[in-house]
Amino acid sequence: MIRAVALALLLAGPVWAETVAEPSDYRGEPYRAPVPVTLAGAEVIGADRALALHDEGRAAFLDVMPRKARPEGLPEGTIWNEPPHQTIPGAVWLWDTGYQALAPAEDARLREGLTRAQEGDADRPLVIFCRTDCWMSWNAARRAVEWGFDPVIWFPGGSDAWEQAGRSLVRAEPVAP
Repeated sequence: MIRAVALALLLAGPVWAETVAEPSDYRGEPYRAPVPVTLAGAEVIGADRALALHDEGRAAFLDVMPRKARPEGLPEGTIWNEPPHQTIPGAVWLWDTGYQALAPAEDARLREGLTRAQEGDADRPLVIFCRTDCWMSWNAARRAVEWGFDPVIWFPGGSDAWEQAGRSLVRAEPVAP
């Protein structure tokens, strides 16, 4: 019974244990922490709406989860295999674009990724996500709004809520740097 109620709440929309105000600027560490229920200029959606948008096939889904970097200090010649990243089917993985401050390469990756995702249709919804309680998607969605993209949709439950709703994730390939 409790599990069914928890799943119903996840599907119904964003649910947070505490109220968090929108900050006046981008959020830094810790990135995994409770997030606001709002994002000025963007629509905030729960899993049910994300599933519907995905099934309609018109919205672009953009994953901003960071990419795992090769650990520093590995001995020369050590083979390191980047762990796979799982995402929502059809999503574009714009890795490392949700930090508080972006280097020029990440700034360009996000701007170009948002533009390509709209496929020449300025009205194509951009659904930006990461994981539950992850400020990176909030930061990236805020940038999209500030840069004039519209409509911007923030899915704060991200891939965690997607999976909890019974949907599968797929292996992501990062966009070219």
